[in-house]
Amino acid sequence: MRSVFFILTLSIGQYAAHGQVLPAPYRLRCELLLHTGRVSSRGMEVKESLAKATEQKDKWQFVNIIAPQPVFNWETDPAIKQPAACHILVASSQQLLDKDQADYWDSGKMLVSSGRIVYAGKPLLPGKIYYWKLQCWDGTNRPSAYSSNASFYQTVPGSAETFSHYPLAAELQKPGSVIKKADGSYFLDFGKDAFAQLQLNLNSDRTDSIWIEAAEALESPGNIRRMPGNIRYIKRALFIKKGTHDYTVDWPADAKRNSRNPILMPDYIGEVFPFRYVVISNFTGKINKGSVERKIIFYPFDNTAAAFSSSDTVLNKVWDLCKYSIKATSFTGNYVDGDRERVPYEADALINQLSHYSVDAEYSMARRSMVYLLFHPTWPTEWSLQNILLAWNDYLYTGDDAFLRKYYAELQKKLLMPLAGPNGLISTRAKKQEDAFLESIHMVKDFDGKHGLKDNVDWPQTGNYIGSEKEYGGETDGFVYTDYNAVINAYYYRCLQLMQKISTVLDKKEEAAFYEQKAKEVYASFQFVFRDKQSGLIKDGDTTLHTSLHANMFALAFGLVPAADAGPVIKFIKTRKMACSVYGAQFLLDALYDAGEANYALELLTATTRRSWYNMLRTGSTITMEAWDKLYKPNLDLNHAWGAAPANIIVRKLMGVEPLTPGAETIRIKPQLGNLRFASLRTTTLKGVVLVSCKRNADADRMEVSIPGGSSAEICMAYNPGKTHLSVDGKPVSIRPYNGFYTIKKILPGKHVFTLQ
Repeated sequence: MRSVFFILTLSIGQYAAHGQVLPAPYRLRCELLLHTGRVSSRGMEVKESLAKATEQKDKWQFVNIIAPQPVFNWETDPAIKQPAACHILVASSQQLLDKDQADYWDSGKMLVSSGRIVYAGKPLLPGKIYYWKLQCWDGTNRPSAYSSNASFYQTVPGSAETFSHYPLAAELQKPGSVIKKADGSYFLDFGKDAFAQLQLNLNSDRTDSIWIEAAEALESPGNIRRMPGNIRYIKRALFIKKGTHDYTVDWPADAKRNSRNPILMPDYIGEVFPFRYVVISNFTGKINKGSVERKIIFYPFDNTAAAFSSSDTVLNKVWDLCKYSIKATSFTGNYVDGDRERVPYEADALINQLSHYSVDAEYSMARRSMVYLLFHPTWPTEWSLQNILLAWNDYLYTGDDAFLRKYYAELQKKLLMPLAGPNGLISTRAKKQEDAFLESIHMVKDFDGKHGLKDNVDWPQTGNYIGSEKEYGGETDGFVYTDYNAVINAYYYRCLQLMQKISTVLDKKEEAAFYEQKAKEVYASFQFVFRDKQSGLIKDGDTTLHTSLHANMFALAFGLVPAADAGPVIKFIKTRKMACSVYGAQFLLDALYDAGEANYALELLTATTRRSWYNMLRTGSTITMEAWDKLYKPNLDLNHAWGAAPANIIVRKLMGVEPLTPGAETIRIKPQLGNLRFASLRTTTLKGVVLVSCKRNADADRMEVSIPGGSSAEICMAYNPGKTHLSVDGKPVSIRPYNGFYTIKKILPGKHVFTLQ
């Protein structure tokens, strides 16, 4: 909801008289963006002022603020436990702001309940730059110093975008190694795969043509994999002149991909190609690390926003792989499915979104992708429903209801209620998908001429290779497709619950009550249709007795397994191992951690089998792969972030840091370490940095946390029957454990220590 505030009449000088001035607010955001005053050229940040840049928009790139009433966010020092008031100044010049004056908005002292305020001054003029700063007061009326100035450019009307976002960024990298081979060619290794361009500075004693080869993988040590296909390889001729000159290798457009309406690279960046290795041949000069640069392209990313380490070296490597994957695959500025199609898919976006939020406090790329997907849907039934999960995640992490308000009607359509049958469950088979219905959810014929929704469950659905790690071909654990599908309706139930929450946020009380009632009806029908009355397991569909991993893990993840059935369902899930794809693993791990099965979840995260994240590393990939191995999906690619679920699972579930209330006003910290001896995490929310460190030894279990200003925390410390004396910041606390955890609520900002002895 838009913030409600009251203007008080005391002067700033009177406020300061109440006590010492507190630290200034920092990391100011406009429309959730931190760096609205930065200017770049073809991805590289430059020192040009925003004022100069707006005079040459074809030369420079910068953020365009679209909202006529932008939202302002900021972070506060933990010394300001809960900001109680703020004073915002918005001016048309730096000079005015430097004198603590504002010609567009002088808010006066406003009571606030969060570090978030909606602009409420004079109408902002398009095509102008505005400058703003603020100060805060805590609950005892102590003021802070003023923040540094921030600036933003208010764009002219007519933007094709709904929400503001950054231009793409770039980084120049030298190769990690350069080796001259016996045949005179040079082999270069940049250390990691990346979507990039290639720039050379060469000194030649003649005019000639040389060969440039770029590849993602090796055939053998020192020899690149030269097989064109989804694991990328390219060979280009480069004409060079005598003497010393700079060159840029031009990557060709992919005609097949471009025929399928992908996300195109912006003109100010140009085409990119994913590669780690480069071979330069037919060149008679010398090449060293200074001769070649790789210009990697990505959405602006804070490498310091998140860090993780633990007592398990495999887990640490998996974290590094998955964190880097989120940065590396952001090269279009949208969440796409990898290089093969460069098309946004809802399932990819959902895993990307949660992982992006976990490794960097960045929210605009998700929003951009969410808007795109509303109007460019893909074919899987449950992926339409995922739009609602994406929307709720956006609100929970940002506290901003702008997306919900603007697209509420579209979200209602994505719920697919017209597909409900007499039993209240939805089906793409038992009820005809009318043209009007498909048009309402923006479904059009795809490049294969297909039209309409089809139940997915997991992907790929078929495949020949089985092996010792799974029983069936494909990635669906032998799922039997019937008219009414348990996985689809598990999603449907969860989305009805979320639509009730969304309607409540938007103060649509009647609709909230409607969705709440529908959710109850679907829960009851789900139990009647899909629950096996003898075993308590979830059947795949209404006319089959087959029970798959997917039917049970989605039901468990979305709260459809009654407490009495949890034991049998979890036992069954464990027998299936990793019988799902890298996409399904997101929900399997969510379900396991929410059910308190941390030891088994950790086994899956740290497995070294073929169906594991470690296998991706073992095969030489440095970005998560589209599938566990080529054996399971021969046309997989090596740059697919839907395989990066551990990036968010480690943060949200293993270390247990999740927002409990919108905008991370309240966070929960609930580590579930399994068999780890120690683990530490740094993650960043909209409120600031959260630190968690856990150590266990024979004498004590110890957890240290740091909570950012403006947040409070609910701390959940795992019960240990051999250690029953709980202390908080050195003081004994008498709390009974519940469901395996001691829960301490309303922990205020700052550093705290929790000990069990």
